[in-house]
Amino acid sequence: MEIEQQNWEYGSDPLLRSDLADSPIDEFARWLERAKAAKIAEPTAMVLCTASVKGIPSSRTVLLKDFSEKGFVFFTNYNSRKGQELLSNPIASATFLWMPLIRQITLEGRVEKLARVDSEQYFSRRPRGSQIAAWASNQGEDLDTRNDLRAAYDTIEKQYHDREVLCPEYWGGFLIIPSRIEFWKGRSNRLHDRFCYTQLSGSWSIARLSP
Repeated sequence: MEIEQQNWEYGSDPLLRSDLADSPIDEFARWLERAKAAKIAEPTAMVLCTASVKGIPSSRTVLLKDFSEKGFVFFTNYNSRKGQELLSNPIASATFLWMPLIRQITLEGRVEKLARVDSEQYFSRRPRGSQIAAWASNQGEDLDTRNDLRAAYDTIEKQYHDREVLCPEYWGGFLIIPSRIEFWKGRSNRLHDRFCYTQLSGSWSIARLSP
């Protein structure tokens, strides 16, 4: 079915090379703070793209939990599709889209499994309900009814009654180590501003890209 064109004008405020930080991590921090200040729902949500060893892609939305010069961290069930794909083919891309700001960031790079101690430390800070859910859900597997999931949750909740919920061995974090980060800002007439940071020999170069 043909989709009606909205013809939404993106605005004329420019993104200039002189506006950008030398480090894409510093620039990412600026943009994320702007998204938070704008009260955008789930500003840390990112579309994570992975691929099987055969090159079959898959994508889903996850939440960014930490970032630094080392990379970008998120957590998941290692037995899930994304977990298995990252363990067998450790490369990924992630996209943050903040349409109210007409801004987008895309990063790509290799992926490493987070140290177990780091995963356990983060898990210990999660809400108790989320900790229990990590045990109750066999993420990505067939489920007959939601009642089955609820029953599994209730069983785990009783099992850990008045006890600390431990981090499952199959649950933990990944670190995306970006080699390329692109910053996009929508402009009028689709003449958008795009700047790409590329890492070469440990330092970042910046290039403007054609829209």
